[in-house]
Formats: sequence, structure tokens, C-alpha cells
Amino acid sequence: MPKPALHSLHIHPVKALRAQPLPAAVVEPWGLAGDRRWAVIDDTGKVLTQREEPRLATAAAEALPGGGIVLSAPGREPLTVAVPEPGVTTTARIFGQKVDLVSAGTEARDWLSGHLDSDVFLAHLDDPAVRRPIDDPPYSSPGEMVSLADRYPLLLTTLASLDSLNALIARGDHAAEGPLPMNRFRPGAVVSGTEPWAEDDWNRVAIGEVVFRVAKLSGRCVVTTTDQDTGARGREPLRTLARHRRFDGRLVFGQNLVPLTTGTIRVGDPVEVLG
Repeated sequence: MPKPALHSLHIHPVKALRAQPLPAAVVEPWGLAGDRRWAVIDDTGKVLTQREEPRLATAAAEALPGGGIVLSAPGREPLTVAVPEPGVTTTARIFGQKVDLVSAGTEARDWLSGHLDSDVFLAHLDDPAVRRPIDDPPYSSPGEMVSLADRYPLLLTTLASLDSLNALIARGDHAAEGPLPMNRFRPGAVVSGTEPWAEDDWNRVAIGEVVFRVAKLSGRCVVTTTDQDTGARGREPLRTLARHRRFDGRLVFGQNLVPLTTGTIRVGDPVEVLG
């Protein structure tokens, strides 16, 4: 069997929008550079995800040098959005936490509100070093920070586990929904060359020059049932995960990682299990 290696890298410049593949990425203490530094906020101050609004999957954001982005969606003119100037922040809510963000202004508000047919605005996480600690005891430690990712800086998945899951889906009641692509799980790092579900037992892992702590298995939600091209929803993989991958009351796929060091990781880098 080939040795484990980094098969692909992905960032999501705007939380809940489509992924952007990269050949390499800088690992910062709070995640991959450019990953989930922007979010769509609704009129109540809540960070929107595909849980509430699956149409977010039909829009994309491309990260630009310097931190800006280009928004795009079918039928809409692309919009370049620069990093907003430091200034007054607005407090948003994400999974029960409050986080201070900087509004991107009226052009981005109008573009996203038009796409979703609702009053929303775009906001930027200006300083991840201070804005949002990881708050998930006993799986987090003081001083650990995260961007606008759900809970942890980096989600890792493996090709072998997806193959195994798809084989299980093929034998189930909703086989026609499979096989599912990896983008349903919205990972940052995808690893090849492992046995199925090998990542369940990892505690510490090195990807190239960067070492990560494995925090906990990733609990999955309705977002995984959302087609990342159309926003349409089905029943898989949650029905199959409920039958075969239920641990401590959670349906799990993938591992959440916290960087212990920083550096650059590249597609093709070796992946070494350290414990």
C-alpha cells in the first residue's frame, strides 16, 4: 500500500460557500491561511451556514493576495471585495459564541442579499489571534484559537474512509444517492494511502513540516446531505452514518486538528502518524 500522503488541500474563504482547492497552504495557529476569514451574517446577527441556508453552496469565493476575495454565483456578475479598513466591529453569534467582525460594506451586502433573497451582510474576521478561542472542553486547551470554522482549525478526512462509507451507502435504502464526493464533508486536508477509518485512532500527526494535535472526531450534520453544486438535499450520508458511525451520540466522519507548529503544507507531502 502507498504511504499516507496529502492528496488535496481546500480552503473556504467565506464560511459556508464552496471550497477553493490549493496546491499549498500556510498553516497558521487558527487554521489554513485564508480559510473561513469571512462569513455571511443574517439580520439577527447570526453567522449563516448551509444548515439554515443551503443556497450558500451555490456561491463561491476566491481568495486574493492580501486577504480580499472575489464572490461569484450563477447568473450574477462577480464582485471583488477588499479587506475592510479597521474600524467599528459588529458582534456576531457563531455556535453560541460571540465574535467581533468588521462589515464588508454595502456592495457585498447587496450582492449576497440578492443571491439569497434575504437581508444579509458580509463580515471579515480581522484578527484571529484574539477574536475567537476554541471553546470545547475537554478537547481544547487555553490559548488555542480558531477562525470562523465550526469548532477547530483544520478538518482532515481520508479517501479510504470515503470509499468505505460509499460502499455502505451502496448497500442501503438510498443507494441511488451515492457515491458521494468528498466535498460534502468540506475538509481542509484530504489524505490518501491509509486503511479505512485509520484516522479514528490518531492522536498526533505530521503533514509535511507541520505537526498537529488530533482533537476529536468530527460530528456531522445536515450540511453533508447538501449537494455542493446545486444546494439540493438528500438523506445520505446521515442515514448510513447513523447505522455505522455513531459514537457518543454523534455521527462522525473525519478528524478535527489543531496545529502545534506552523509552516507550509503541500499536496503530495508525506503524512506521518506520530501517536
